[in-house]
Amino acid sequence: MKLLLPLDIQYFSGEKTEKATPKKRQDARKKGQVVKSQDVTAAFLLLSLFLLLYFWAPSMLEGLFSFLHQFIEKNMLIETINQDTVMEIYSQAIMEMAKIALPILLVAMVIGVAANYFQFGFLFTTEQLKLDLKKMDPIKGIKKIISVRAIVNLIKSLLKVTFIGAVTTMVIWMNFPEVLSLSLHNPWEIMTTVASLTGMMGIAASIVLLLIAILDYVYEKYEYEKQLKMSKQDIKDEYKNAEGDPKIKSKIKQRQREMAMRRMMQEVPNADVVITNPTHYAIALKYDETNMEAPKIVAKGTDFVAQKIKLIAKENNVVMVENRPLARAMYDKVEIGDFVPEEFFKAVAEVLAYVYRIKRKI
Repeated sequence: MKLLLPLDIQYFSGEKTEKATPKKRQDARKKGQVVKSQDVTAAFLLLSLFLLLYFWAPSMLEGLFSFLHQFIEKNMLIETINQDTVMEIYSQAIMEMAKIALPILLVAMVIGVAANYFQFGFLFTTEQLKLDLKKMDPIKGIKKIISVRAIVNLIKSLLKVTFIGAVTTMVIWMNFPEVLSLSLHNPWEIMTTVASLTGMMGIAASIVLLLIAILDYVYEKYEYEKQLKMSKQDIKDEYKNAEGDPKIKSKIKQRQREMAMRRMMQEVPNADVVITNPTHYAIALKYDETNMEAPKIVAKGTDFVAQKIKLIAKENNVVMVENRPLARAMYDKVEIGDFVPEEFFKAVAEVLAYVYRIKRKI
């Protein structure tokens, strides 16, 4: 009995040990399966928004106060309230709120799209929207809950809570004297201090989340590569599907050769002459001076094919001429369907002249 080596056992067991092929990666991408970390998008989004609010909040507040001041002054000058004045005030309020909110929304949209684009590029697919009843399988759902990925996600969540909580606590601790003195300040100073601390805590938490997101992206890439891994049999099957089964391709080529051979043999009876070697080569030529500029090769072959050409020629009374150098040279340089090259004109003309003399005598 033949013993299987470890490599043989690995091969026949179908263990996925090989890296994914480009085709496998392309198919996975079409299905929406790409390397993606939600934490990367969230981290960049939070960091950009907190930075924007931290540095732009004073301008936003100034614009808001300016609008309120103008609004109050204008309302005091309005003697009568009617539908037109209410709509005017409402429109102005919407415009001012838009000036404040739209930049924030625009930055959030740009950062969200950019974070995803830098992770996996541009991708549009509807595969994830298709109804898949397999996803509703309760057994698979339980397996996901107790899977390694679920444990990793739990650890990741605990790390986020721990580190973000720690860094925000450090920000408060570093500014603890200001926090204790809040009761001694007026409401405006309290709001300013709280807003400043909130911004610093948000930026610090976002940086920590970004570091965790980088680790999460590395893990997601590892899992993605692991899921895409293929066995040697998978690669072999993919090659067969892409290139075709070698056995089938061999049969197709054989059938094509047979059909080409039959078409070639059907042209031999119409030939004017067959130039032979005499045993190993046979070249069948046809020439119609009204339609052709030069004689045309309608069939050629060596050994068995040459004997077949000569047999058909003999059965159909096609003249055969022995010319070893010409037969050998034309076989190497001219293909079926080609016209005789200029270098062979003289030799072929002599052969055809000989053939025409024979036919006239007959």
